[in-house]
Amino acid sequence: MRYLSIDVGSYHFVARLEEEAAPRTCAAFLKLLPFSNQVIHSRWSGEAVWVPLGDFDTGLGFENHTNHPSRGDLLLYPGGFSETEILFAYGSSQFASKMGQLAGNHFLTVVEGSDQLMDMGRTVLWKGAQPIRFTDLGEL
Repeated sequence: MRYLSIDVGSYHFVARLEEEAAPRTCAAFLKLLPFSNQVIHSRWSGEAVWVPLGDFDTGLGFENHTNHPSRGDLLLYPGGFSETEILFAYGSSQFASKMGQLAGNHFLTVVEGSDQLMDMGRTVLWKGAQPIRFTDLGEL
């Protein structure tokens, strides 16, 4: 199994790539690494933060998609009804936008640092945008 490091501000997580369930999404994301951006608090999705990617064309369709991510799940929404984005659930979440419910490709699952998820989410909520960086850790 392959893993990524995810740093959000001062918080550090390790996540497992869901390569069996979302092989195309994982392969496409790996090509972007290392990937840095900003994460902001979600407006419609509950306890989640997101990385807006605008009109970035992932070339992907849906695979392993859900609109009810579990705590520690990361979804890649490939665009269509709303802008392309990454959603990072830190608590109870239902993926949505101003257009209504969305489904995103579940491609990463946090396996280390889960105890920091709520603090990370609250930091983004109360202190604003935070830097986020994804790096490849390879197979562990």
